[in-house]
Amino acid sequence: MQNFSQLLQRLTDAGLEFVLVGGFAAVSHGSFQLTRDVDICAVLTEENMAKLRRALGDWNPRHWMTPQKLSFLLHLPAGEAISNLYLQTDMGMVDILTSIKGVGNFARLNATAEVLEVDGQKVRVISLGDLITAKEAMGREKDLLTAKELRAIAAKRQGS
Repeated sequence: MQNFSQLLQRLTDAGLEFVLVGGFAAVSHGSFQLTRDVDICAVLTEENMAKLRRALGDWNPRHWMTPQKLSFLLHLPAGEAISNLYLQTDMGMVDILTSIKGVGNFARLNATAEVLEVDGQKVRVISLGDLITAKEAMGREKDLLTAKELRAIAAKRQGS
């Protein structure tokens, strides 16, 4: 069951500072793209890892990129720098990235992020321009199609 709203609410309630990126961010800007997960950009400090464990703990968070789907609660990296986390929970998938290709790290994205209402809650979302840059930098066909759609949305916004 995918429940993006509850995932975002849990992350916000836990006090995690993040910027919504990826497909759900594109939808927040008006795209018709379908997405299977929530992608966020955040700094993965020990404090933020603890916030993630508190926020997602009762939803059975697992590392979905590991063959054994190891528990995020039991298998924590010991003292090593983490650049990305890919978690599957009972409420859906959430990818936590520390930087976005073509744009930069959390501090860079946060500086230009827009505050949008997403499913009734205020969320920091990657700016439309940065999202277009990121989608083009990914270079995959689906991302290039989304970037084209986002460019049309941006042009419509400028014309109104």
